Amino acid sequence: MAQDIQVGLIGQKFMGRAHSNALSQVSRFFDLPRTPVRHTVAARDEKELAAFARTWGWGKTTTRWQDLAEDPEIELVDIGTPNHMHKEQALAMLEAGKHVACEKPLAGTLADAKEMRDAAKRRKRLSTFVWYNYRRCPALATAWKLMREGRLGRIFHVRANYLQSWGGPDTPLLWRFQKKFAGSGAHGDLNAHLVDLARFLMGEEIVEVHGAVAPTFVKERTLLAGSVRGLGGKGGKQKGKSDVDDAVLFLATFRGGAVASFEASRLAPPHQNANSIEINGEKGSLRFDFEDMNILRFYDASDGDRLGGWRRIMCTSAGNHPYAANWWPDAHVLGYEHGFTNMLADILRVLGGEPPEIPLPDFADAYETQRVLEAALLSAKNRCAVKLREV
Repeated sequence: MAQDIQVGLIGQKFMGRAHSNALSQVSRFFDLPRTPVRHTVAARDEKELAAFARTWGWGKTTTRWQDLAEDPEIELVDIGTPNHMHKEQALAMLEAGKHVACEKPLAGTLADAKEMRDAAKRRKRLSTFVWYNYRRCPALATAWKLMREGRLGRIFHVRANYLQSWGGPDTPLLWRFQKKFAGSGAHGDLNAHLVDLARFLMGEEIVEVHGAVAPTFVKERTLLAGSVRGLGGKGGKQKGKSDVDDAVLFLATFRGGAVASFEASRLAPPHQNANSIEINGEKGSLRFDFEDMNILRFYDASDGDRLGGWRRIMCTSAGNHPYAANWWPDAHVLGYEHGFTNMLADILRVLGGEPPEIPLPDFADAYETQRVLEAALLSAKNRCAVKLREV
């Protein structure tokens, strides 16, 4: 019989909703050793918080996130706050003996990420997780298995891009456009996913960033009245400085010699959430785009020139594609929220002493992604190549 695990959540905006949905659904679709109980949610806005808790089934609320560390009943704390808050909250929870699941990127700065990694390493009996949820799309999990089987052979080329269009001049000065809160812009928000996916699929590390650009196209944005603590201003027509990148492109090399290109932008209409990756090898290639998330494109070079071409694989077949057996009949497709639920299922397996279906990113893993992000920003700033051993 599954054992309950009391969960605390920090944050009740976009990620708070996504994580709460996963917590409410996971035990209905997966047979797991631990059953999550929505114990307490913490957030600043007390009025919004009460409504959020009623909607998503949280037993208690608090405007003081430290209460989660101090509550002996809570075993797992889920951090869904802006990037600059991750370190303080994660360190407090680890110190209190809690397992921690943290939103990506691991932190706003490499220094903060290192402190988080080191703190987790010292507490060997505690588990940490980072919400790189795209790994849990059945199509990408299938791609990972194909690469473990050697179906692509030696890898020559990786190209990855994550293109959105919501960050135009009319978008106000949200926390994501301020370095003190976000650390970076499209880079930490979008390239973080790409770097994680590339490292995950390749199973090896990036050793050098050869060059990068990181422009800020929209340098001033309209202030929002009181939307994020520290913004200031009264809203309306008053402007504030946007000091993060709107787009970042960089080139890199993996340890095995494969070359890679990464491109992230919030100013790429009409793309809405085009998170895509293509990997080319001596025996075959694969391609994925999240805007068609149930599909994996696969090319087998042994088909030859006469019959060769992209094969369209619908990754919804129970027993053939990871996580598919827990959901709907073949071709009854999954959506964005299912990646979070699939990842939570693997988290609960690990906390129950069972292996995950595919590898989970912990603080140490996410720190390696953060090092690559840092190397790319250094490359853009100094207009030079950066070796990862120097970061």
